[in-house]
Amino acid sequence: MPRDSSIRSVRLGFEEAGRRIDIADIQPQHEVASNIKKSAKYEQIAASIREIGIIEPPVVARDRAQRGKYLLLDGHLRIEVLKDMGETEVSCLVSTDDEAFTYNKRVNRLATVQEHRMILRAVERGASEQRIAKTLNLDVSTIRHKRRLLDGICAEAVELLKDKHVPMNAFSELRKLVPLRQIEAAELMVAMNKYTTNYARSLVAATPQAQLATTNRPKTFKGLTADQMAMMERESANLDREFKMAEQSYGANHLDLVLAKGYLAKLLGNARVVRYLAQKQREILTEFQKIAEMETTAA
Repeated sequence: MPRDSSIRSVRLGFEEAGRRIDIADIQPQHEVASNIKKSAKYEQIAASIREIGIIEPPVVARDRAQRGKYLLLDGHLRIEVLKDMGETEVSCLVSTDDEAFTYNKRVNRLATVQEHRMILRAVERGASEQRIAKTLNLDVSTIRHKRRLLDGICAEAVELLKDKHVPMNAFSELRKLVPLRQIEAAELMVAMNKYTTNYARSLVAATPQAQLATTNRPKTFKGLTADQMAMMERESANLDREFKMAEQSYGANHLDLVLAKGYLAKLLGNARVVRYLAQKQREILTEFQKIAEMETTAA
């Protein structure tokens, strides 16, 4: 059966299997300064590795210039700790992209959900809550809170927030909502790039009683009257509708902007056109130049 040309292959970001690599074959992108090795962060990482091992593997890429060698993209402190411990091998993820800047720009490290999953993996490997708390210099109660972070949060909302730095108390607020409203709230948080507890609390305040997880308990918020909460609910509903309309039209609008940008760049490459606009329509020329010189039109 002929392959449909409209179907594009998806390029994997990592090789399918992790690899055990000699530390001597891994080339760091920079040296770890002596003052860094004396810092509290370095000591915390070292204590964590000694107590429960490496949970998040370092990321490397194959060195195209030297067969059997690897470039270290992420995990310089972890590798340095292993060297200090006398280790000679480490399990790594092998990236298909060998540019450290691009990789680090793509990955937002240790977001709240990622930290939760790391703690769960440590517990699955046999580490006690007390041991994890000691390693991370946290209270046991905080570790327990982090373990239960996603209890009552639907999978779709978790997926939206998995790489965001969301306070734990913001998840506590989302837990007060039914799953569908959790998804809507998470979408609004991402769209507004706002993940604070106060913003999550305001979304709960603007949620109709029927969309709360506990519908038999009247919704009350300190400092807000019933009329104010009703107004917030109406404004939140309007915002939801506007957001969905913008989401539906974004693709077409973005394509129009890309085409307009390309056309204006070509138009302004004509000296006669530029000279005419400079003499007759200077304000329009200024706006055209702003659009043509945009570095990116991506969201």
